[in-house]
This record gives sequence, structure tokens and C-alpha cells, in this order.
Amino acid sequence: MAIWDKIVGQFIDVIEWVDETNDTIVWKFPRYDNEIKNGAQLIVRESQVAVFLHEGELGDIFPPGRYELTTQNIPILTTLKSWKYAFDAPFKCDIYYVSTRQFTDLKWGTKNPLMLRDPEFGAVRLRAFGTYAIRVGDPGTLIEEIAGTDPHFSTDEITGQIRNILVSRFADALAETGIPMLDLAANYNEIGDQLRTTLGGEIDEYGIELTKFLVENISLPPEVEAMLDKRTQMGLVGNMQTYTQFQTANAIQDMAENPGAGGNMMGVLAGVGMGNVVTGAMQGATQPQQQQQPPSGGPPPLPPQVQWFAGIDGQQAGPFQQDALVQMIQEGKISRDTLVWKQGMDNWTAAGDIPDLAGLFGAKPPPLPK
Repeated sequence: MAIWDKIVGQFIDVIEWVDETNDTIVWKFPRYDNEIKNGAQLIVRESQVAVFLHEGELGDIFPPGRYELTTQNIPILTTLKSWKYAFDAPFKCDIYYVSTRQFTDLKWGTKNPLMLRDPEFGAVRLRAFGTYAIRVGDPGTLIEEIAGTDPHFSTDEITGQIRNILVSRFADALAETGIPMLDLAANYNEIGDQLRTTLGGEIDEYGIELTKFLVENISLPPEVEAMLDKRTQMGLVGNMQTYTQFQTANAIQDMAENPGAGGNMMGVLAGVGMGNVVTGAMQGATQPQQQQQPPSGGPPPLPPQVQWFAGIDGQQAGPFQQDALVQMIQEGKISRDTLVWKQGMDNWTAAGDIPDLAGLFGAKPPPLPK
């Protein structure tokens, strides 16, 4: 009985592969020293193909299905082994199962920033990352070019090479799209489809198809993003002079409604006043010279308004235009004894002693008789 078991053990009757992993691309059927009996059953499941090799030479390839192995349905192997027609003896060969399903969620990313020329910002450095998906398109080519005699070939053994190809070609392909930097986020799908077509050709030579290429993010260096945020904020503000006037009006209203917070409000007004000065300087520098001159025969330009400074609660506040100063006098925030100053004055002077402002306080009655 033991002799019969030994004889039976020399032959393989059923050849199949049940894949319990998520990353196996090629799996070699473990034949060891056993021979495959002529007429053995070959089972190839969906998303698989079976590849026969004889002494390193590519033989027959079987798609999904159930097959009875005979010399009639393995013609290439029959030729390689120089079998005669209807030869029924057992045979030896290497059988590789190749998974043809898609392998998804494979990562790619740039290790170092990519230097590109943007039409608006000039030279910029970009980083990018995303995912891609592959599947085996030509099992024979994959085994001949990559897997070889590896009995268990997984995605880890090929994704590194594919990732290097994708990243090395990404900068060139991205530049050829001609999409400005600020419009990249709105075109991730289009960029991914175009790059998949462009980059897929180099991967095909390994017997692998690039089925999906997704761009998840293209980003700038943090310091450049911070400057871009500031530029965006300036764009949201719009007209700087109008914005400064709006801030001034709000500060004056808050000061009128909260008399006890006068010191803080004066600091706000001082800052707003300085903003007015800076805004005026910027506008004067950017306006063309001819716009500052009155047209021939027209009225002369209006004289600049006087800028006043005031000492309130022991702190310097201002500058204030004449209208703002008048309003503060009317509201009692500036009295006759408040020290004020404007350009051209030698020293700080009480507001009631300045002819231009004295009339704003009204007549001061004499002291009551004793």
C-alpha cells in the first residue's frame, strides 16, 4: 500500500490558486519534484491567468476557465518539449498564476520640490502627491521582463520602480499642460487623465497598465503660501482709502458710545490716522504725474487738509483732519485746555488759544462776582 501511495504522490491531478492576499501579482504553483499527469485539471479563476514555462521559455497562457491538460490544448508546450502527437506521459513544467485584477490606492509623491515656471508668479517650487492604480496587461511580458523566476511576486517589488517613473516624468508632463499655478486645483481630474496617458507608455513595456492616476494635492512651500494669503487679504480689502475711512468712522462711533474707553479708542484712531498717511503716500507714488496736475484752463487742485494732533489722557492722538477735530470738540472730547499741534507750530498749545479753533468753543463767561 505504501508503494502505491508513493506512486500516486508523484502525479499532480488538480492545479489551482486561491489568492488570500491583496498584493500578490504572480504566484508560482509549487510543483517541486512531482510530475503533472497528462489530463490533469487546470482551474483558472476570474481575474487570473495561468502561464506555462518550459526551461525558462514562455509557453501556453490560459485565461479564466477549467481545462483538462492534454497535448492538444497545450500546443506551444508540446512543441517546446518535442512531444509527438498524442503523447500521454506525465510532464514537468513551471506554472505561474498571474493576477489580472486592479491594484488600487498605490501611493506616489514628490520627494523634493519641483521647480516650474508660472506665467504669473515666475519660478515656483511645487510639491505633489496622490494615488494610482495598475493591473497586468501582458502576463507573458511581466514574467519575462520583471517577475522572472520569483515564486511570489508582490506589488511592493514593482511599485517602487513605477513610482520613480511617475515622479520623474510628472514635472515635465505638468509643465506641458500650461495650466497656471492658481488654476491647478480646479483641474486635478484633467491633469490626472492627461498624465495617465502620457506616463502609461513607459509602464506598458513591463506588461503593466496604468489604469488610474489621481492628483490629490499640489502645494507651495509654506512661506510662499503665507505670502499668497496676504495677497488674497489685500484683494479682499479692495480700495485701501475707503477701507481706512470706514475704520475711522467705526472708531469714532465706538468712542462716542463708550466714553470710558477713550484712551483705547485714541490709540485706534492714531493707528487709523497713520494708515491714512501711508495710504496717501502709496497712492501718490502710484498715480501718474500727469494726473496730479490740473488740466489746462481748469481749477487748481484743492489744498490738502490740515492734520491736527491732540494730547488726550496723557497720550498723543492723531492725526485728525479738521472735520474730525471739530466733531470731537462738539462732543466734549477736546476742551479749551487740551493741547493740540499741527505742522508749522513751534510748540503744543491749548486749543482755546489757537485763533482757528477758539471760535469753536463759544464765548467763555467771566467769573461770577463775589
